[in-house]
Amino acid sequence: MASMLYWRTSPTLYQLAESMKKFLCGIALCSPFLSWAGGERVDIARFSNSDLNGWQSKVFAGETHYALENNNGKIVLRADSHAAASGLYREIKVDLDKTPILNWTWKVDSILAGNNERSRPGDDYPARIYVVFSGGLAFWRTRAINYVWSNTQPVGSSWPNAFTGNAQMIAVESGSERVGQWVRIQRDVRADYRRLFGGEPGRVDAVAIMTDTDNTGAVATAWYGDMWFSEQ
Repeated sequence: MASMLYWRTSPTLYQLAESMKKFLCGIALCSPFLSWAGGERVDIARFSNSDLNGWQSKVFAGETHYALENNNGKIVLRADSHAAASGLYREIKVDLDKTPILNWTWKVDSILAGNNERSRPGDDYPARIYVVFSGGLAFWRTRAINYVWSNTQPVGSSWPNAFTGNAQMIAVESGSERVGQWVRIQRDVRADYRRLFGGEPGRVDAVAIMTDTDNTGAVATAWYGDMWFSEQ
């Protein structure tokens, strides 16, 4: 399934988004900065507090089921996809000059074997995180980084999304070695943007979660823990 950038306030950008087929961006309420570990912190997801405030759904092809559940004594977000593609997104402004590091934990029950993730028919992942950057009035500059759990792409590798060069993919986990285990990820989003797109990213405008298997027709389950931006 492709990457789509979705904008509710600009018909021109919406037309661009429709040609891209998967995911979103927008401008909305900015969460406050919170003190954490001697620096600043912006909470994106507080699933451990049973908090889904600010999260919205977007359905593309069938509906991935998202629900909070108790997983070994901790509340997390569970995603179940059966040949479906839908996601949850939160519109939030993040200043990467202050908090460039994205932190999260996730777990999958399996990888999607056999799909070529660099092709349109193979653009499915058991777990992915989108970070979306608005181009403002320059709508053609709206871009997204997709952090994915790949089946075979090496950890650290990157490639253009099969549907649009405005979305770039990064494999932050790969293969089945850590299937069934909670994996903690930290990414310097500002540095990733500079490397993938060149120049400065500006602010983040939205973050999204997606478990999708519509192209492969597969079944996948993933769990997502809390997510936040930090100074370091």
